[in-house]
Amino acid sequence: MRWLPFQLNPDLPDEGIPRQEYLERKFGPGHSHSYARVAGVGREVGIDFAFDRITVQPNTLTAHRLMLYGAKQGREDAVAEHLFRAYFLEGADLTDQAALTRVGAQAGLDRAALAAYMASEDGREEVLGADLEARRAGINGVPFFIFNRRTAVSGAQAPETLLQAMLKARPREEVPR
Repeated sequence: MRWLPFQLNPDLPDEGIPRQEYLERKFGPGHSHSYARVAGVGREVGIDFAFDRITVQPNTLTAHRLMLYGAKQGREDAVAEHLFRAYFLEGADLTDQAALTRVGAQAGLDRAALAAYMASEDGREEVLGADLEARRAGINGVPFFIFNRRTAVSGAQAPETLLQAMLKARPREEVPR
């Protein structure tokens, strides 16, 4: 499995914007978006989302750079898990280099090397290029799954739907002669 960069809000400033401002821009003034359904599904599977702790709607470019670094260190899945936990359970600001360095260290990355990487611009163009490639391929949201480079599934889907897509994407066996 590989995680590929896709920014939901690439137009946000590097430091993000206040979460409430973002929600008002997206859903209209005075309209408070409810994550009750998502939170309910999360509770069913043991995830206690804390959407109220999220105070910054991030531009995720720097978080994607962390994912890229994690992938190059063989820790991509661990970094993803810790990023999701930090954001959705703790409300971490994913634009903050110190917070991202902490997340990466929790995922098993060397803190000093990661801090140096995060302070640089390394990986920025690679992430932006991959994000653009995804958009050109028609991807416009997450989650988005591509199984065996054959079958694509967009959006949150039932496990059965994902299983069917995986089965459909299996390599075709050669017919015996």
